[in-house]
Amino acid sequence: MESSVQPASSSTLYRSRITAIGSYVPERRLTNADLERMVETNDEWIVQRTGIRERRISAPEEYTSHLCIGAVQQLVDRYGAVLEDVDLLIVGTSTPDFAFPATACRIQAHFGMKQTTSFDLSAACAGFVYGLHLANGMIASGLHRKALVIGADALSKIVDYTDRTTCVLFGDGAGAVLLERDESDASSPQFIAYTGGTDGTGGAHIYRSLLADHMEGNPVNANGKLVQNGREVYKFAVQTIPKGVNDLLSQTGLSTDRIDWFVPHSANLRIIDSVCEKMGIPMERTLHTIEKYGNTSAATIPLALEEATREQKLKDGDTVLLFGFGGGLVYGGLLLRWKALSPIA
Repeated sequence: MESSVQPASSSTLYRSRITAIGSYVPERRLTNADLERMVETNDEWIVQRTGIRERRISAPEEYTSHLCIGAVQQLVDRYGAVLEDVDLLIVGTSTPDFAFPATACRIQAHFGMKQTTSFDLSAACAGFVYGLHLANGMIASGLHRKALVIGADALSKIVDYTDRTTCVLFGDGAGAVLLERDESDASSPQFIAYTGGTDGTGGAHIYRSLLADHMEGNPVNANGKLVQNGREVYKFAVQTIPKGVNDLLSQTGLSTDRIDWFVPHSANLRIIDSVCEKMGIPMERTLHTIEKYGNTSAATIPLALEEATREQKLKDGDTVLLFGFGGGLVYGGLLLRWKALSPIA
């Protein structure tokens, strides 16, 4: 089958836009009261330090691919999206079903897409922003025309439920967006600016081991469970996010009062509060799902976007700032001009 996508000429850059969005979370709720019976903790301690009241937990035979499929199916059902001509499929995840094949390949097989470049992207909690940035660039180049970008994680599969400092934080979920070439209005791009970066020296602050039992010559926990130094991750976030936001604003000449919606990675409500206070962004203009879903890693940003879209908070022309950060240590931010979606259901 021949691809209908032609490479862009050296002078051609295409626009892309989000045309559909979907989300999925498992049915089972793990409340703070449930955790009180599992580890030495209590609801007041958890809420005060994290803002989390409950999180969703996947079933024993429910894996990241199932979460992705649920999010994509909602996208199809709600927006009437056609997937057979999707030519790029990116899944941002830290909990793939297998080392290989990629989780993206399981999604391609389930929906029967015929001419799709499919792969997983490992950027921890920044995975969705990285995937969206990459897909936009691939469409802009003319090499691809229609992309499905998913952020999904089943962190309950890798959390140590004897460690009260981490098990209270994490939940499972997935969010997906469909990105298509936009030829409707070349003067009004949806993707305005990007910033990103890496501090690999902080890799040991949050990780999950696979083959190696040492990092930079130092031993690591090699049991395959998620390990986090919360204090260092907090420090990275509250220092990095304001710098990244300022970089996006300086690229565009905008000020924080021109940001209609701030969508940070929902790692911890204390981080979000601290960053918003530093940046002068009111919490009422911040989208997150931390209270009911916890930290779902790559899924937090698309979950918040989907909820805001469904609740009709996002209006056509709104300036939306996405910012992800996580293990690596890595970060990525995108500034978007929102374009209204058209659900059919």
